[in-house]
Amino acid sequence: MKGQQFRVEAGKKLFINRMEGLEKGQEVTFENVLLVENDGKVKVGTPVVEGAKVVCEVLDNECRGEKILVFHKKRRKGYRKLNGHRQNLTDLLLKEIIA
Repeated sequence: MKGQQFRVEAGKKLFINRMEGLEKGQEVTFENVLLVENDGKVKVGTPVVEGAKVVCEVLDNECRGEKILVFHKKRRKGYRKLNGHRQNLTDLLLKEIIA
């Protein structure tokens, strides 16, 4: 997922950085699973757990995150700059974790 790690549970929603080429209702599978916990039994991958994958459904590929304000200032110089940013996100529903 573009260099990011997430803790996931089946049935939960997840917002990740936008993935190109996805449509609403499409299923996505992530196979780079680092750790799996199942009824108190923990499997740690070296570097990934073999045969483990996460199946997700795309709920929305056009959503945006909250606005973040970026403010720059140089003291005593009269320089101030305010900039805003909203990240493009993909909304996923975690269907199941196969381990």
